[in-house]
Formats: sequence, C-alpha cells, structure tokens
Amino acid sequence: MELRGVDRARYFAPTAISGYLALLCLALIVTSAFLTRLNDALALTAAGAFGLLLSGSLGLLFWRAQRRDLEFLAVSTTRDATQNFSRVRAAAVAAGWTITAEREAASLEAVAAVSRFAAGDRVAVHFDGSEVEVASICDPGTGFSLVGRERCRGHRQLVLTAVASGPPEATGR
Repeated sequence: MELRGVDRARYFAPTAISGYLALLCLALIVTSAFLTRLNDALALTAAGAFGLLLSGSLGLLFWRAQRRDLEFLAVSTTRDATQNFSRVRAAAVAAGWTITAEREAASLEAVAAVSRFAAGDRVAVHFDGSEVEVASICDPGTGFSLVGRERCRGHRQLVLTAVASGPPEATGR
C-alpha cells in the first residue's frame, strides 16, 4: 500500500517521535563529555544510553510493524479476477465500507469507518488472475495503535473470507 504526503507523515509519526527522542538521548551522551565532574558525566551518559536504547528499540519496533502493515498479503484462489472482484466488492458493501477507488477486476480501495470522528481504516485489494492481494492500515489521522492493527487484521480477514467462500456474487453495481 502506498501512502503519500501528509498521510505518510501522520502514519509514521510514532516512528519519527521515537527517532527524535533517540537523537535527544544521543545529545545527552555527547553533552556528558563536556562535564567536569566525573559522577555527573557518568550519570548523564548512563541516562542517555538507557534512553537511546529504549527509544531506539521502540522506534524500530514501530517502524517494522508499520512497514509490515503496508505490505500486501497474497492469496491464490480458484476463481478469476472478475469473480474475486465481485465477491470482495459485495463483502465490502455489506460491511459498510466506503469504496474510494475501483478498477473492474484490477483493484479496489475502501475506507472502513471506525467512528464519527475518524476518516477510517484504509483497505486496498489488488486482483491479478486468480491471485488476490490485500493490505489494510489504521487511519493515519488517529495514528498507529494495537487496537487499530487488530481492526485491520479483521478487514484483511473479511477479504480473505470473501474470496475463500464469500458471499453470493453481486450481479450489478
């Protein structure tokens, strides 16, 4: 899934904040070299090293999880792209998703509303022959969260269920 501009910046904000904190901790370590009292320098270096390790690890954890969520999960089916598209579109409409873009038998992008105050989680599905690829991320405006990641797993599962057994195919739009 591709994010651009402001959405990309908002989605990766937790990673950026963790990186910023790691840089502040690094600045503490560098500053400690200029202290004249050894006890103060050691205490500041230890605090900076601990903060650098903690915020750096947290930033890496966020970055890996966010990058993984942007990747497409592929599944092979016994149906062609047109049938898979019809099944996924019918499931998306039944789930109340707002379809934001679609190309017949090629791709479908939707927003799954989560509350009145948020734009919604994003779901992208690509169809290539009998293969279906799906990715879902939590609303970039609300930020990265474990609850959002769980909801997105549910969105991906809805698509996978639709192409595995799925609801009856929709005959029209």
